[in-house]
Amino acid sequence: MGVSHLESAATHPKKRRIPLGSGSKRATFAKCLAVSLAAATAGFCTLGTAGAQTPEKKQAETVEINFHNEQYADTDLPPAGPSLGDMNSYSGTLFEDGRNVGIGGGTCHAVRLDGAKTTMQCLVTLELDRGSLTMQSLAVKGANSVEMAITGGTGVYDNARGTVRYWDIGSPNEMLRATIVR
Repeated sequence: MGVSHLESAATHPKKRRIPLGSGSKRATFAKCLAVSLAAATAGFCTLGTAGAQTPEKKQAETVEINFHNEQYADTDLPPAGPSLGDMNSYSGTLFEDGRNVGIGGGTCHAVRLDGAKTTMQCLVTLELDRGSLTMQSLAVKGANSVEMAITGGTGVYDNARGTVRYWDIGSPNEMLRATIVR
């Protein structure tokens, strides 16, 4: 059986019950308690919505980079021929206006077969002078172009978002245009 607050006060001399009294003292205490709780709630709500009321200033940057493919490998898992899990890996040097600005590389795994069409899940990382960018998308194997979502980054690209469009994939003229929001 539980101990009531009165019994607890009787058995523990340091825990005394202080009566509030009746009438105006109790009403004053109740009003003070209500006002204090309302003020605390208002303060908490203001803190919780402060970020929502102040929009973040986002910076957008567009870069065009030439991707010089230097290494490429196809991994054909059993059974022979197109099958789920087949993979290709690639890497190369990145150039902007003829200047080396970093390296890039990625992998694509076959995730769907539909007749002769193979859909790949692709992950790419670009390591640039000011940080890295990560991106991903689904792409049809052999496509000339693909658009990828920027999923993050490091350095000045920490928490980056945006899109990257690749075209002339796998050719010496492969290009990408990234619109980076950070």
